[in-house]
Amino acid sequence: MGRKPAPMFSEKTLKKGEIRKLNALKKSLGDDIAIRAFGEWYSVRKSAAGDTDKNAAVIADALQPLIARNKLRIPRGGYVVRRGRGRVIVERPRAD
Repeated sequence: MGRKPAPMFSEKTLKKGEIRKLNALKKSLGDDIAIRAFGEWYSVRKSAAGDTDKNAAVIADALQPLIARNKLRIPRGGYVVRRGRGRVIVERPRAD
């Protein structure tokens, strides 16, 4: 028998959902293949965790010129951002 591959992760640091995914892979694929597959998935997931939200970036890019020209005031107590016909609408949340 060959040596088991050294995992690229520690099972003690995994979250509950990640442990479930690893155990499911082990059941369906076997230990060796599952550890390798999970390690690759985990490394890609960890490297992508630092990415920003694309929708938030689009909203920030759309609002930044308005803020710079003092055309937009973000109210105290929060705001609601929604899409309008070709524009972004920022308004106070309704008090229900």
